[in-house]
Amino acid sequence: MKFDWVIKEYNEQKVRNLATELQLPFSIATVLYNRGFTSSEEVKHFFNPSIQDLHDPFLMQDMEKAVERIQTALMNKENVLIYGDYDVDGTTATSLLYLYLHEIGLNTIYYIPDREKDGYGLSRTGIDEALKHNATLIITCDCGISAFDEISYAKANSIDLIVTDHHEPAETLPDALAILNPKRENDLYPFKELCGAGVAFKLLQAFSIKNNIPLEKLYRHLDLVAIGTAADIVPILDENRVLVAKGLEYLNRTSKVGVNALLKVSGFTNKILNVVNIVFGLAPRINAAGRLGEATRAVKLLTSFDRNESRELSSLLEQENRNRQSIEKETIDQAILQLNATHDIYKDKLFVISGENWHQGVIGIVASKLKEIYNRPVVMISTQNGVGKGSARSIADFDLYLAFTECADLLENYGGHKMAAGLTISKEKIPQFQERIKRIANKQITEDMLNPNLIIDCDIDFNEINQDILSHLKKMAPFGPGNMRPIFIARNLSIAGMPRIVGENHLKFKAAKNKKVVSAIGWKLGTMYEMLISNRPLDIAFVIEENEWNGIKEIQLNVKDIHYSNGLSY
Repeated sequence: MKFDWVIKEYNEQKVRNLATELQLPFSIATVLYNRGFTSSEEVKHFFNPSIQDLHDPFLMQDMEKAVERIQTALMNKENVLIYGDYDVDGTTATSLLYLYLHEIGLNTIYYIPDREKDGYGLSRTGIDEALKHNATLIITCDCGISAFDEISYAKANSIDLIVTDHHEPAETLPDALAILNPKRENDLYPFKELCGAGVAFKLLQAFSIKNNIPLEKLYRHLDLVAIGTAADIVPILDENRVLVAKGLEYLNRTSKVGVNALLKVSGFTNKILNVVNIVFGLAPRINAAGRLGEATRAVKLLTSFDRNESRELSSLLEQENRNRQSIEKETIDQAILQLNATHDIYKDKLFVISGENWHQGVIGIVASKLKEIYNRPVVMISTQNGVGKGSARSIADFDLYLAFTECADLLENYGGHKMAAGLTISKEKIPQFQERIKRIANKQITEDMLNPNLIIDCDIDFNEINQDILSHLKKMAPFGPGNMRPIFIARNLSIAGMPRIVGENHLKFKAAKNKKVVSAIGWKLGTMYEMLISNRPLDIAFVIEENEWNGIKEIQLNVKDIHYSNGLSY
């Protein structure tokens, strides 16, 4: 994919002042300034995320009611069912609530729906499970904000509902005892981008404060919150930055038997973990439990204290993940064939693809990968017995949830947010849905939105790439949405030695300027090999990272794109 480079502008004098005041490399000061950290106090605060920066949980609407209801359940020795979603966010939130509430003596069980049988969200099957165990309170995790009928069914059976969710609420809300969702209209909670595990954490934080329980009892479960937050691709800013930064500290020294077993099968033993390791290592294995079978297995693993059980469950999740990868590859191949047969991939602004019996557990991943390949919103629908269940991924500035809302009369159910959403639809209505949502996309998506931009943080002097800049970049971590690794450009570079293509079409080479030589890797950039052997000066866009191989650490450029230089000096 060809990128247009967009280089952020900045006030040079103010950046120089910031760099001088804090003794920062100019490029680091530029990145920070462009990300809104324009004073020395803001930068110091950003570099040192503190647990003291967490917001007051009681600012969230209905928090008092929720805490009081759990206190009553504890006092009356009621049975409580925790109902979680089947993805990483839902299973980590469920594990968090289960472990903490179980530890304080609450009679707690959990239920995770079956993706195929129950579908997304709170189900009658789960409520019947609560009735079977004489539960009088259900706490949802990462779902429930649109469960109108199910919550009415629970109320009719004398079960109270506390909803903890972070998905977009409709204009009206279900009749639950308490609904914790910072995105509720008129909710005073100052940070709106918590994930499901984050909202569950706020409930437990409020309960701890109200009952004078030492907060360390809760904080030692921040490893689960970090996994859920990183995996759900929410902005790693504000409160999420604190939860992930501190959660990674707990994860890197976790005493949880099940989590350690998961780390082992993921190849992370004796490794300092970061957000990338969670997103591409832990999350797929946790997700695999619910994509191809029972997500309950993920919760069982994350809450296990039995070494043999943990070893068996982690091995099972590892195998499920491999199976998922195989099914995913086959589905991508089928989807691309259909896409080329039914769409104009250059003119169409949104793709809707449907297939009979595509596996429900992989269509979201496939939609995401197709979106990355074509830079178009993608709706993948799997049909079975006349019913289609879909998963969709969007591009920046096109709101999928609002688009689905405009098609609500054609859908049996839908939910999600701007960038990712799901739906249920009758198979016979798919052509109407496709026609309408493509019409919406044609109105809202401009040609500029379809031309992918590579946002460059700033130019960098090639000689500035050293251990000092690497140490300042480490202070900016954890990276993720809202705080991505900075992308730099170095100009008029040459190639030292002969570049190589390694692995699956990856470029490996050394970039050089004025006797300064730095190793570089370009993942999936093998098609640019000819540029590297052209003997022409190159402008290279990259992130700076540390690579370790056989115990040796070195600075490495992770290359994002390469252009021929225009011959000017910078």
